[in-house]
Amino acid sequence: MAMTAVRRIGLTLSGSQTMHEAIQLLAEHGIAAVDVVDEHGRTIGRCTQRMLLWAAAREMDRTTPIRNVLAAFSSEAGREDSGAETMNMEVDSAAAAELERLRHELEEAHRLAETMKTVLDAAYEGVVVVDGNGVIREINRAYCQFLGIRREEAIGKHVTEVIENTRLHICVQSGIPERGYIQKIYGQPMVVHRIPIWRDGKVIGAIGMLIFQGVSEVYEIFRRLQELSREASRKESKEDEESKRKAAAPAAVGVERIIGRHPAIAAVKQMIRRAARVPSTVLITGESGTGKEVVARAIHEGGPHADGPFVSVNCAAIPESLLEAELFGYEDGAFTGAKKGGKPGKFQLAHRGTLFLDEIGDMPLAMQAKILRALEEKKVEKVGGVSETEVDVRIIAATNKPLEDMVREGTFREDLFYRLNIIRIHLPPLRERKTDIPALLAHHMERMCRQFGVALKSFTKEAMEVLVDYSWPGNIRELVNVVEWLISMVEGDVIEREHLPAYLSTVQPAVSALPDQGVRIADLWKEMVYQSERERIAAALVAAGGNKAEAARRLGIHRSTLYEKLKKYGL
Repeated sequence: MAMTAVRRIGLTLSGSQTMHEAIQLLAEHGIAAVDVVDEHGRTIGRCTQRMLLWAAAREMDRTTPIRNVLAAFSSEAGREDSGAETMNMEVDSAAAAELERLRHELEEAHRLAETMKTVLDAAYEGVVVVDGNGVIREINRAYCQFLGIRREEAIGKHVTEVIENTRLHICVQSGIPERGYIQKIYGQPMVVHRIPIWRDGKVIGAIGMLIFQGVSEVYEIFRRLQELSREASRKESKEDEESKRKAAAPAAVGVERIIGRHPAIAAVKQMIRRAARVPSTVLITGESGTGKEVVARAIHEGGPHADGPFVSVNCAAIPESLLEAELFGYEDGAFTGAKKGGKPGKFQLAHRGTLFLDEIGDMPLAMQAKILRALEEKKVEKVGGVSETEVDVRIIAATNKPLEDMVREGTFREDLFYRLNIIRIHLPPLRERKTDIPALLAHHMERMCRQFGVALKSFTKEAMEVLVDYSWPGNIRELVNVVEWLISMVEGDVIEREHLPAYLSTVQPAVSALPDQGVRIADLWKEMVYQSERERIAAALVAAGGNKAEAARRLGIHRSTLYEKLKKYGL
C-alpha cells in the first residue's frame, strides 16, 4: 500500500539532522515527506522520499546533513517542487520498498559498527587504527587507559603525536608487517604488532596492537633458551660458529615456511595442512619460481613422516640415460662406469620419508611408465638387479607445465597424470598477490643480511612502490635474487629507488585491446624479460667471482641450466 505525504502536527526534521535520520523518520511514521526547519524553527524546505532516493542513487554519504541534500536536490533536480505538489505526490510501493531497504541496511551497518566498537573496547590488548596518512581513526578504551588520554584527544591526530616511538606510520608507507617488535612507551619495553591494511593492491592504513604483558615473559623464555643453548654447546664442543648462529635462529618448518597473508596464499596454506595429514600423492602446479619445493617441504614437515628423509629430484636436470639409475639405483657392474658395489636410488633413499619429483612434466615417456609402476606397487628394482625392494615413500610431484594439455597431445601418460593428480595445489604467481611482496622482501632481506653478516637494509617508500608494481615474471626466485643483488651492490643501509636494477623501473605496457598492437607489445615484453634475465645472470657471475657453480646456486637454478643460458645470452 502506497504511503502518502500526510502532514503530521509537530512532526519536523531539523536541517542539521542526517540522511540516515530522515530515512528512519519517514519509515517509522509511514509518511512520504516531512518539513525541514532551521535552528529558529522556520521551514526551509521539504524532505521527500524521492529526494532521499535521488541522494542515495548518487551515493551521497548518509551522514550528510539534510540541509545539504535539500540544496543539492534543488540545484540539480530543480524540477522537483518541495511545496504543495510534493505534499500531494504519492510514492509507489517500489520506492517505499527501496526506502525501507535502505533503512534496514543503515540499521545493520549501525549494529555492526556498534558490535565492532564493543569488541575493541572489550579487548585486553590496546588497539589503534590509522589511515593512509598515519592519522588515528580508531583507538580502543584499553589503549586510552594505558596512555592516560581520552579517545577524543587521540582521534584525528597523527599517531606520532599520541604514541611515542611508534612506527605505525612507517608500516603504512612500507606495507611491511612488523610482528613481535619491542617498543618503549613511557620507558617500559612493550611487545607490539603493526599490520598494514590493504585494499585494491594499496595500503590504506594499519592496525597497531599493544601487548600489555610487556617483555618480561619474553625475557624469561629467552633466558631459558640461552641455558639450553649453553648446555648443548657443552655437549658438542666441536660445533662451529656457523652452527651456533643457526641454532640461535632456527629455520621455520611446516607451513611457517610460506610467507604471505594474501587470500590466495592463505588458501594454499590450508591445503598444505590438509594434505600433510594423509599420505596421498600431491601434485603442485605453478609458474617457475613460485616456491613449489618450499611447499613440498612444508607438506613433508607437517606430516607423519616428518622425521624421515626428504629427497628431491629435478627430472629436467638429469639426462634421460641416467634418470632410471638415479631414481631406482643400480647393481655392481650394471653398466660401464657404474660405481663399485652399486648405488641405492632416490626411492630407496626416501624410504619412510618423502620423494619430491620436481619438473615431472619433463620426464621422458619411457620413464613415466616405470614411475607409475613404482607408485602402484610400492616396489622398485635396481638397474641390473633381479629382485624388487619394497619402499614406503610419500610422493610429491611438481611442474610448471600444463599436464592436461600434454596428456591430450600424448606427451604425458594419462594414467600417471591421474595417479599424481590426487591432491592438487596451485601456487599463484607473485603478480597476483602483490600485498605479500613487502613481507617477502623484508623476510629475505633480514635472512640474507644475517647470513652474510651485514647490517640490515631498509626500503624507502618510493623503492617499495616500484618493487610492488613490478610484475616479477621470475616470481619469488627472482625476488630473492634481487634482494641478494641489492645487499651486494648497495653501500648504505637505505635502498632508494635509484639503487634498484634498471629493468625494475621500466614502464610495463598494458595489454592493448587493439589487435594490431598485440605483436608489438608481445615482442617488447619478451625483450624486457630477455634483458632482465641476462642482467641477473651477469650480476650473479660477478657476485660469485666467475664461479659458475656458485652463480647457479645464487640464481636458484641447476648448473646445466646456467650453461644453457650463458650460451643463449653470449656471456
